[in-house]
Amino acid sequence: MPEGKAGHRSRPRLLTRRGFVQTAAASTLGTFAAPALLSARGTGDKLNIAIIGSGGRGASNMRSVAGENIVALCDVNAANLDRAAEQHAKAKRFADFRQLYDHANDFDAVVVSTCEHTHAFATLPALQLGKHVYCEKPLTHSVWEARVIREAANEAKVATQMGTQIHAGDNYRRVVELVQSGAIGPVREAHVWVSRAWGWHPTAEQARQASDIVVTLNRPAGSEPVPPGLDWDLWLGPAPERPFHGVYFPGPKWYRWWDFGNGTMSDLGSHWIDLPFWALDLKAPLSIDASGPTAHAEIAPASMQVTYEYGPRGQQPPVKLSWYQGTHKPQIWHDKGIPQWGNGVLFVGDDGMLLSDYGKHVLLPEDKYRDFEPPEPSIPTSLGHHAEWLHACKTGAPTTCNFEYAGWLTEANHLGNVAFRAGQRLEWDAENMRAKNTTAAEPFIRREYREGWKLV
Repeated sequence: MPEGKAGHRSRPRLLTRRGFVQTAAASTLGTFAAPALLSARGTGDKLNIAIIGSGGRGASNMRSVAGENIVALCDVNAANLDRAAEQHAKAKRFADFRQLYDHANDFDAVVVSTCEHTHAFATLPALQLGKHVYCEKPLTHSVWEARVIREAANEAKVATQMGTQIHAGDNYRRVVELVQSGAIGPVREAHVWVSRAWGWHPTAEQARQASDIVVTLNRPAGSEPVPPGLDWDLWLGPAPERPFHGVYFPGPKWYRWWDFGNGTMSDLGSHWIDLPFWALDLKAPLSIDASGPTAHAEIAPASMQVTYEYGPRGQQPPVKLSWYQGTHKPQIWHDKGIPQWGNGVLFVGDDGMLLSDYGKHVLLPEDKYRDFEPPEPSIPTSLGHHAEWLHACKTGAPTTCNFEYAGWLTEANHLGNVAFRAGQRLEWDAENMRAKNTTAAEPFIRREYREGWKLV
C-alpha cells in the first residue's frame, strides 16, 4: 500500500508484521449497535474488554472497568501482565497488541494505556474492527496521528473516550456554564499555566531545583541490561531503534523524550487546556507562536510558553489562548493581579475574569461578583469518566471526551510543541495539516516510523 498523505480521507489501515488488519470485520461492525452486539455474544449486560497496557496508568484504568469482563491482557512487560493476571486469571495474555487483534472476536471494547508513541498503533485497529475504545491522553504522538484517529473514529461510529478524567468533574462543568452564559462577557483572552518543570533544563542545577529527574542532555551512547521480562523491541514499537537504557524506562522518564512523548505540553495540556477548549468551543487555531529555551533535539523542555490565536466561533469573538509551563506564568500573575495559584486557567472577559483550577473557581474582581447568582446547572453530572464510556458502549449514548473532541484538542496541544521545535510562528492551514508560512514544521507534524511499523 502506498504511503498515505497527510490530507487523505480514506479509511486508514494498520500494517503489522503479521500483515494488514482485515477490514471486512469493520464493515460489519462499524454501525454503532452495541446492545445487539452484546446479545449476540451472550455476555448479558457486561462488555468483554481487552486491556492494552496493564501497568501504571493502565492498572488504574483496568480497575475502573473491572466490573465488566476482562477477557484479554496485553503488556510488553511480563511483570505488569503477571500482576494483572492475579486479578483476571481467565484472561488471555499477550505481549504484542498486534497478536491480540488476531483474536478480535473475543472482545467488544479496548482500553489503551500504553506509552504515548504507541497510542495510535494500538487504537487504530480497534476502530477498524468496530470496537469501542478508551485511550489514555494524549490521544496520539503527533498531529497527523490525531487526525488519522479522529477520522477513523468518525467512520467507525463506536463509543470513544480519551482519558482526561478531570473533564468529568463538576467544577469544570460550572466554569463552562459561567463562560458560555456570559458571566464575564465576551472572552478575548485566556491563560493556562502549570508549574510542573519536568524535561530539559539548561543546567543540571536547574533540574535539581525543580526536583526533576536529571537526564543526560543527549541520547546515551551506551546501554544497560534490559529488565527481566521486558520486551524492549516491542516497547520501542514505531520509535527509532536504540539500546535499552534506564533514562527511558520506567515511566514517567520516557515522556520527556521526543521519540516517545511530548513532555508537559501534551501531557498536562490534555487536562488543563481541556477547560478553555470546552468552554470557548475551540478547534483548529489560526496561528501558533512558542517561546522558551532553544529547542533540544532529544528532550522536551521543562519550561516554555505558547500563544494560540483562534478566529470567531458563532457568537464568540476571536480569542488568544496562552499556555505556560514550568517557570513561565502570565504577566498578570507576576503582577499579583490575581490569586497566586500554582496551576490555573484564567478567562479574561470584557466584564470580568474567571480563575479556575481542577477543584475550585472564582469570579474576579470578587467585590464585583459578591452578589452574583450563577446560572442554573445545565451540563448534567457525569456518571464518571470511565462509567460514562461504559454506558455509551452499551447504549449508544454520547461521551464528552470522544475522539472527535479529543482529536482536535490533541492536535492543538501538539501544535504548541511543533511551533516550539520549528522555532517560529506558524500560520496554520488545518484542512491541509500544514504551516502556510514555513516548511520547518513538517518533520514534527508527521514522522517516519521504524522499519516494520506503518500506520496507514
